[in-house]
Amino acid sequence: MMAKRNDIKLGTHGEDYGNWMSTPVFYVFGGLAALALILAVVSFALLHIAGLGVLFTVAAAVLAILLCRFYRIRRQYAFGGGNIMENVHNGILSHLRYNGRGTLLDVGCGSGALSIRAALIWPEAKVIGVDSWGAMYGYSKALCEKNAASEGVGARCDFRRGDANRLDIPDESVDAVVSNYVYHNIAGADRQALLLETLRTLKKGGAFTINDTMPPRLYGDMEAFVQKLRTMGYQEVQLVDTSAEIFGSHFRAGAVLLGNSKMLSGIK
Repeated sequence: MMAKRNDIKLGTHGEDYGNWMSTPVFYVFGGLAALALILAVVSFALLHIAGLGVLFTVAAAVLAILLCRFYRIRRQYAFGGGNIMENVHNGILSHLRYNGRGTLLDVGCGSGALSIRAALIWPEAKVIGVDSWGAMYGYSKALCEKNAASEGVGARCDFRRGDANRLDIPDESVDAVVSNYVYHNIAGADRQALLLETLRTLKKGGAFTINDTMPPRLYGDMEAFVQKLRTMGYQEVQLVDTSAEIFGSHFRAGAVLLGNSKMLSGIK
């Protein structure tokens, strides 16, 4: 049994799903803009160095423009804003060839939004959400559990602290795997190795859909990786250009800093 995706609306009971753009970004750019403005005033009024004052004024203006742009993007990411998060999650789950039975693993579950949506779509599934929950985004295990309980799926969602480099999940133990905009954030990691580590947990015949921003400088040659998976016996492997499919165009995806979005999906 599967619920209709379009009928599922998260966050209607006061849940907190956060935002893909972290609050510290605004503190940093806002602080730098204020500092540049102060230095401009000091340069003009106290030091009487016009050239330096102009330089700091331009810097303050540029930082203020960036701050406004990031604010607009943050609004697009937010629940009740531009619905980007909801559209991306629905896109991921629509590509997942999963019958809703057994266990689904969400790597990098954040606030639990994708895990919870999957649990609502497939009411017979058990969902495991794994994340390191660093301080930057303000997410936590407790927040995920609170959101899941509020949405009525707390009994079927198991949230665990973990490391995507070495998942504490047995080989071939889950029936489906998803991940959304996670691996590009893991500094210094071999992203293709991360993908293989994630797929290690998947049972034979299990489905996977992994969405991320995948520039070659981070992911290498993903077309070659798709061929590698096919050689390893994976079926129906495809690399979907989600910047076009979900956002409508590369330009629109790029406008919200997601211009290299791609989705890797298939069956083990």
